[in-house]
Amino acid sequence: MLKDNLLEDIYVEEKLKEECGVFGVYNNDDNDTGRIVYYGLFALQHRGQESCGIAVTDDTVVKQYKDMGLVPEVFTEDIVEKLTGKIGVGHVRYSTAGGSLRANAQPLVSRYIKGTLALAHNGNLVNAHELRYELQKEGMIFQTTIDSEVIACELAKERVKCSSVEDAIERVMYKIKGSYSLVIMSPRKLIGCRDPLGLRPLSIGKLNNSYILSSETCAFDGLGAEFIRDVEPGEIVVINDDGIRSIKTHCGKEKSRMCIFEYIYFARPDSYIEGVNVYEARKEAGRQLAQQHPVEGDVVIGVPDSGIPAALGYAEESGIPYDVGLVKNRYIGRTFISPTQGQRETAVKIKLNALRHTVEGKRVIMIDDSIVRGTTVKRLVDTLRVAGAKEVHMRVSAPKFLWPCYYGTDVPTKEKLIACQYETVEEIAKVIGVDSLGYLGLENLHDIAKGAKCGFCDACFTGNYPTEIPTVSEEVEKDETEIRKSAKFTIC
Repeated sequence: MLKDNLLEDIYVEEKLKEECGVFGVYNNDDNDTGRIVYYGLFALQHRGQESCGIAVTDDTVVKQYKDMGLVPEVFTEDIVEKLTGKIGVGHVRYSTAGGSLRANAQPLVSRYIKGTLALAHNGNLVNAHELRYELQKEGMIFQTTIDSEVIACELAKERVKCSSVEDAIERVMYKIKGSYSLVIMSPRKLIGCRDPLGLRPLSIGKLNNSYILSSETCAFDGLGAEFIRDVEPGEIVVINDDGIRSIKTHCGKEKSRMCIFEYIYFARPDSYIEGVNVYEARKEAGRQLAQQHPVEGDVVIGVPDSGIPAALGYAEESGIPYDVGLVKNRYIGRTFISPTQGQRETAVKIKLNALRHTVEGKRVIMIDDSIVRGTTVKRLVDTLRVAGAKEVHMRVSAPKFLWPCYYGTDVPTKEKLIACQYETVEEIAKVIGVDSLGYLGLENLHDIAKGAKCGFCDACFTGNYPTEIPTVSEEVEKDETEIRKSAKFTIC
């Protein structure tokens, strides 16, 4: 049964959002470091479209530029040419914690008594509120509302006590809890590390004589770089003139828990994560769907873009032909959200339109990677029926979303998740207007990434969180509210 008015808002973009992508280079070949980072961020643009930034150093000075917008919007040729140095780090962001503010763009540059550090962070801390509160009681002043600044402040604090940056990082890793893949730039080192559970990806590559750190391997391909290996959970990788050095920390001995949704939706299909190709994992999800939820149909279509590999797998396994049934308008940005419901519905139609030639008079099997609120998929089903589809059957290459994420994915509260509002799949099918609906079974979820060198976090489907989930005291919550109020005035 419907618990609340679920369809209260129409969203142009209902897809879940990954918080960030990080990139770094230790350039032993030339001085054009900013351009390498620029191209790397281009390859990672899918991981964050809200803001981006680059910081570089030549051992004497740090140059930085960051702003709201896509990589090509923020960085002109003139800006890129000025970002020269030996070491560089970059970041693309979509906010899941801290809000959409220019000050929250990364990398974050911290200047302290022993020098300067630049930090780029992918993930989300579950104890950020408590750590921030303790730092403020010690007199620390925060300039942003993001948990990444908590890491930067803790790092600056520990660096004063330690003989090296990497020692300070290890000490900080014992304090912070949650998910983090970090790329850190010091005057003479590029450092990468992952949380003990390995919740977010980070890989090492080599470009001629230079070394690269990247959230995804697809960035290596675009630059002509060679993939070396993944940074291991709980590992610190230090890159300098002597090459690569690995530090295996003891801050956690838990089984690794890569976010399974990296394979389902977040990562680019040409990336490899923990040894598994993302495209092949999505195709395998489609094959599993065809085995679990067969249905008679005339054509299989995928919702662009991440639903297409799963649709190909479904078609391959079922023997039902695949065709293009939905055309995506790639020139509508994330901000194209109109104020009235009628305008929002029009926006959905403009963004994704049915190909009448493919679907008219046919029993259509539509594959997508997820159903979150259910609003966008309902409009897509209506669009297919207007285009003449005789039947519309929905298959989803992930289980039902039932729980929020605390590790850097913008999953709505349970009250807005459609699977939490209805008791049965049949009820959901009726609401979104499809003739039948099937989700990938939990028992087969981990099988889509066969051969992966890791375990998986599936908490958004099961509620089995690999860490303690955030609990904020009344005192800390009041403090955080004041921070956000002051941040808004600061930005203005």
